[in-house]
Amino acid sequence: MPDRHDVLEALVTLEAEELSRYCRSIQIEGVIAQTVRLSLDRGQSLWASRGSLLAYDSGIEWTLRVPGGAGKALGRMMSGEGASLTHVTSTKQGAILVLSANQPGRLATWDLSRGPIVCTPGSFVAALGDVDIDVTVARSAGAALFGGAGLFLQRLSGSGIAIVHGSGDFVEHHLEAGEQLLVSTGNLALFSADLSYGVKGVGGCRKMLFGGEGAFMTELVGPGWVMLQSLKKQPSQRGQGG
Repeated sequence: MPDRHDVLEALVTLEAEELSRYCRSIQIEGVIAQTVRLSLDRGQSLWASRGSLLAYDSGIEWTLRVPGGAGKALGRMMSGEGASLTHVTSTKQGAILVLSANQPGRLATWDLSRGPIVCTPGSFVAALGDVDIDVTVARSAGAALFGGAGLFLQRLSGSGIAIVHGSGDFVEHHLEAGEQLLVSTGNLALFSADLSYGVKGVGGCRKMLFGGEGAFMTELVGPGWVMLQSLKKQPSQRGQGG
């Protein structure tokens, strides 16, 4: 697990040697609604969320596939990301591909050799390399019903690079063993896979009715790290495209 204060830095910085294993280059562009420009060599491929293709040149081919096969299709549908993802392959040296999250906010990369991550709906954009894109189930029924992220979340592990999105800006928190953080529903972007995820009532009728946060907050318990997003994500339309 990364040191206490370097998770956000690791999200935006990639070692050149590690990067070259999966693509020729990755460049994040823009300010308000960022895009990511990738250059792929012949035979290099990636998974992208449906509807995230903004532009590509003649050296890019893509199709829709279900990571892990048909057996995982139902779980993926329940995760809010759709049953299939876009599988992209380069047919020439230096093929160009531009991806977008279709939301205002920040894009970042994560080297999965630092550890697996769990993404809430709308936070996964793409994955390069030998990445296992699986679906994980919330650890409590309360989290599934009231946590805001739902019952099924995407878990990314393996060897490769994940591209993730935070609505607005990223806010980093590091939790020690047993340390607790309460997060407003919709402001959770992604977290380390060893973190415990649940819900907790805000308490009191006046808070529930007039506090503006609803009856429950998302509860995260360490050890682990979490990336919040400063803006709540808008309902995604990506699953209808691609």
